[in-house]
Amino acid sequence: MKYDIEVTIYLKEGMLNPEAKTIENSLSLLGYNVSDTKTKSIITFQMEGENTEEVKSEVDDMCQRLLCNPVIHNYKILVFPESVDCGLKE
Repeated sequence: MKYDIEVTIYLKEGMLNPEAKTIENSLSLLGYNVSDTKTKSIITFQMEGENTEEVKSEVDDMCQRLLCNPVIHNYKILVFPESVDCGLKE
C-alpha cells in the first residue's frame, strides 16, 4: 500500500534559532509586535509499506539517520493512506 508522509522538524527547547530571531527582528522593524518566533521544516514524500506502523517505524529511522539531527531537533511524523486528502498534494 502507498502512503503519504509528512515529517515536521523543529529545534528542541532552548536551542538557539538565528533564523527565527532574524524574522522576529525584521517584523519588529516593520512595526509588527511578535514574540516567541519559531521556524520548522516540513518534508513530504510517498512510500510503500505493509501498514501504517511499519511505515512510521521506517520513517522514524530515516529521521534518526538523515533527515534531522536528534541532538538538536525534535520531529513529528504523520502517515496517511494515499487515498486520504491530507493536503500534501499541490
